[in-house]
Amino acid sequence: MSCIFCDILSGVKDAHILYEDSSHVAFLDKYPIDVGHSLVVPKKHHERITDMNSKAVGDLFSIVPKLANAILSATNADAFSLGQNNGRAAKQIIPHVHVHIIPRYNHKGTIWTKRSISNADELSILAKKIKSLLL
Repeated sequence: MSCIFCDILSGVKDAHILYEDSSHVAFLDKYPIDVGHSLVVPKKHHERITDMNSKAVGDLFSIVPKLANAILSATNADAFSLGQNNGRAAKQIIPHVHVHIIPRYNHKGTIWTKRSISNADELSILAKKIKSLLL
């Protein structure tokens, strides 16, 4: 079965990449819960976080603060939520481990299920802004 995240990692599918190192990539969610919603993904395919060893999990989560700070600055968000789902019953849509960084805004409240579709130009502009803050 094909994995959309593996397709992004191999270049078969496009994504608005924010960050990449030898073991991870971060990109904007195509169907964000809110502006700046991003995903941090290990390059090695694991369906669930329990399939990873503790070092790999630690390495994955160690990237989150740097990315979250850049996302907060780029979006002027007031806060952020983290999400990490494992299995269909937990609402894991893509069976490849990933961490959601979801910016939160005081004037909007916290909504977990509402998603919108951003256009490619909006995502490209936001991705460039976030990437510039990571340098």
